[in-house]
Amino acid sequence: MHERERHRIILSAVQEKSVVTVQDISELTEASEATIRRDIAALHVQGKIRRVRGGAEAVHPPQLGNLAGRPFRVSESVNSDKKRAIARAAVELCDPGDAIIINGGTTTFQMVHFMAAHRMQVMTNSFAIAEHLVKHSKNTVTVPGGVIYREQSLILSPFDNDAIRNFYARRFFIGAQGVGPLGIMEADAQIIQSEQKLMHQADELIVMVDSSKFHRRSSLILCGLDRVTTVITDEGVSDEAVRMIEDAGVKLVVASMVSQAREDSSSVA
Repeated sequence: MHERERHRIILSAVQEKSVVTVQDISELTEASEATIRRDIAALHVQGKIRRVRGGAEAVHPPQLGNLAGRPFRVSESVNSDKKRAIARAAVELCDPGDAIIINGGTTTFQMVHFMAAHRMQVMTNSFAIAEHLVKHSKNTVTVPGGVIYREQSLILSPFDNDAIRNFYARRFFIGAQGVGPLGIMEADAQIIQSEQKLMHQADELIVMVDSSKFHRRSSLILCGLDRVTTVITDEGVSDEAVRMIEDAGVKLVVASMVSQAREDSSSVA
């Protein structure tokens, strides 16, 4: 990743979370901590952020009330080729006329690029997904009521009497903060509350995670692996993660990066 792109990610991260650590940014950019420290020092000299012990903080801190986890615009550029391949494999599971639920996230968002020719019934709590599908597809789109969290592009409601309970789906597609032996992990309690409500409205739970998510952990568990029907990931998945998924009796789909690269090159041509 080029220096300019790393700087963009650092600036976005501190604006959304106020304070970020060197380790957080290193994971986001897949750069070494030494490189990130140099980036922070350079941005500090430019007056764009403040360097603090172990990380950086915003010059003008954001308003309170943000959700935990990476902002949508920060995560969108991380592992984007893998996310696109995973999303392509997810849409291939869908049939014409299906009713599906798509949770907000940068991996699930990539599904919209393969749904233009579909005519499905789609419920989503993602403002970004809903907007794209309305503008660029013939799918019928339903969104729940609630507050729009701009940073994650999510629509969340604490109330039970919203549109969610009136929508029934064959499959629920979600991303995750991490996947481990204890189950599917998320970073924020409000996101978990929303996802658990949506889970009750679908027969199958399809988890879409790039291979890095098998090495990430969170203190919050959404559900156990026994609730998951299918996990879709990329070819970088480790043998250990494969065994974990298969031992739990969960179907594993490994998205082909080669097929995705061919599609991308043909679309350019």
